[in-house]
Amino acid sequence: MPVVMILGGMGFMIGTGGTALVTKILGEEDTEKANRYFTMLIIFSVIFGILLTAIGEAAMRPLARILGGGKASDAMIEDCVTYGRIVVGFTLFFMLQNIFQSFLAAAEKPKLGLAVTLIAGLSNAALDALFIVGFKWGVVGAAVATGIGQVLGGAIPLVYFARKNGSLLKFTKTKFEIKPILRACGNGPNF
Repeated sequence: MPVVMILGGMGFMIGTGGTALVTKILGEEDTEKANRYFTMLIIFSVIFGILLTAIGEAAMRPLARILGGGKASDAMIEDCVTYGRIVVGFTLFFMLQNIFQSFLAAAEKPKLGLAVTLIAGLSNAALDALFIVGFKWGVVGAAVATGIGQVLGGAIPLVYFARKNGSLLKFTKTKFEIKPILRACGNGPNF
């Protein structure tokens, strides 16, 4: 779980810093630039999320051994690796969920952000009960339930911003610029 949270935390980093940057630009009344940066940061996050997923999948077993501190049994390590690899497979959506929470607030849709969080969390809990107790899937069921919750948490806002809805923020054509990405990762406009 610490590995999953660190990977997902990359979404918080980009989301909070990116939102500070984008809202500053919105405050300067340059909506076009704000939307370009918003789009660029989401695309960057997708690429970064795929990269982090690949790294997390490859490093899961050694990390499980390290985090086990030599005291975890082989069975515990296997459960950890199984759970970790499944959940890390959903890193991209976990990152998007974390990023979009900040951007939904910037788009003046904090209630949608709350609804998305509730949908993701409640679906995880319900699917945990179904997969673990009902289907007897154990660790695999817990991991898949978590992943599905993360998919919902990342996909719902993605669909929201992708469609025409009158939002302050929307996807638009963009190009990659390193300075705004560094600013977002540095947590804001003054990096």
